[in-house]
Amino acid sequence: MNKLLQLSKSSLYEFKETRNVVFCGLMAALAIILGYVTTITIGPYIKIGFSGIPNRAVELMFGPVVGGIFGGMLDILNYIIKPTGPFFVGFTLSAILRGALYGIILYKKPVKLSRIAFAGLVEKVVIDCGLNTLWLSMLYGKGFMILLPARILKNLIMWPVDTIILFIILTYVVKLIKPNMK
Repeated sequence: MNKLLQLSKSSLYEFKETRNVVFCGLMAALAIILGYVTTITIGPYIKIGFSGIPNRAVELMFGPVVGGIFGGMLDILNYIIKPTGPFFVGFTLSAILRGALYGIILYKKPVKLSRIAFAGLVEKVVIDCGLNTLWLSMLYGKGFMILLPARILKNLIMWPVDTIILFIILTYVVKLIKPNMK
């Protein structure tokens, strides 16, 4: 618990540097653009896209506190810019938890395929298949178990794809932007 507290304190300190805040703004802009360009919608309940990649870079570089705040704020900003349904605070909570999760697992640690795969697995099972399916069920009045099979299939397909793409991109992020990270 002490390590998590120290990690969170260190992450919060990252907000004190102007260049970090500017970088977060640039990553938010990139995430919004990727959301428009790379998102494929399959029915009303399944979306596949790569707009989360900039989020992972922020979480890797600045930790769980910044990652959670960034994820929550970006979710709200995305809704303001292009609402794709009614606003539901559960999805914002999921975005905050996703940012904190990746921040805890990736911040101040070397980029490893196994670490990214583990973070992705936890995200897919707990947040995407668990919480987000619950939010969709509550929001649209559909049964949780009716929505779950398609969402499991989508996440089983996307988990290795996301893992490999994230590993490649985050490896380059570390080399280009944070050369002092190991």
